[in-house]
Amino acid sequence: MTITAFGAAADWTRRQVDVGRLPVGVIGVVDATGVVDVAAFGTDAVSGRTAHVDDRFSLYSITKPLVALTAMRAVERGLLTTETPLRDAVPAFSHPGVTLQHLLSHTSGIADVRLEDDGPVRSHGRATTLREALERAPIEFVPGTARRYANLSWEGVAALVEHATGNAFADEFAAMAATVGANHLSFDAEGAHHVHGFERYDHDPTLLPPLRHPAAGAVANAADLLAIARSLLINDGAIVSPATLAAMQQSRTAGLYVIDAEPLKRFEQFGLGFLLPRGPGLLDHSVYGHSGWTNTQLWVSPAAGRAVVLLTNRLDANEPDVGMKVDELLNAVFLAA
Repeated sequence: MTITAFGAAADWTRRQVDVGRLPVGVIGVVDATGVVDVAAFGTDAVSGRTAHVDDRFSLYSITKPLVALTAMRAVERGLLTTETPLRDAVPAFSHPGVTLQHLLSHTSGIADVRLEDDGPVRSHGRATTLREALERAPIEFVPGTARRYANLSWEGVAALVEHATGNAFADEFAAMAATVGANHLSFDAEGAHHVHGFERYDHDPTLLPPLRHPAAGAVANAADLLAIARSLLINDGAIVSPATLAAMQQSRTAGLYVIDAEPLKRFEQFGLGFLLPRGPGLLDHSVYGHSGWTNTQLWVSPAAGRAVVLLTNRLDANEPDVGMKVDELLNAVFLAA
């Protein structure tokens, strides 16, 4: 790979910071030979903190594919299958038809709750924990018949991993990260960058870390995510086997009815934990990975032979009035010579 791809990615990130779309940004590109380069841009106007390449950021929904990898490692050990019912781990859950595959692909039908716990988890009675909210959650559609993006369902993934392995989910998650030396990846938010843009949403980012939310609670630096991305890119089997990774990239939602107010979401498909973006603005349709609400990004392109990581900290950066367009970054990285 030439430096062109990283240069384009770095220029794009610098522009987002310079025009005020992002408070700060850390960008990294990796290929089969290793990390091509990493660069940090910006000084946070609120905290006064200048970005460095080893800074940790709240990942939000990039947590999901990392949790999926953790669960699939248990499948590889013969402790679970993708058809294992959630009720094996959560007997109080009402619906017998929800399986691990449904939980990992946003097809479970489990009604969602807010990301943070603001006293009770408000949507489902007086539940005070994610697990209790999961036990009480109603089903909105027959599992496997539609797709609706959800966060509470990932507590079910954590429950199944704990039940199958006999270990705390955080310990299994740490073991997954340790296979590639992602030593700063955890559910500990200490030292993470301040989150911006939450004022326009019904969300308080300070209430998320105590939940250690398996849909959105992970925190990492660029080196952590680049190590994971390279392992997936070269398909070395360190985290999961090549056969498992291939299965995780297969769409589980093609042809399903999509319940989402955003029109462009109809172009998205989901594998087991991985988002498969197929919108008209993205020209490389081999790409898989995930973004986070803070506009963090982790994307792998088998066709281009490279992966990109962006760590940043603004929830509303991609709103129309702010104007960040991630497809610009992905095209710059994956279409470069």
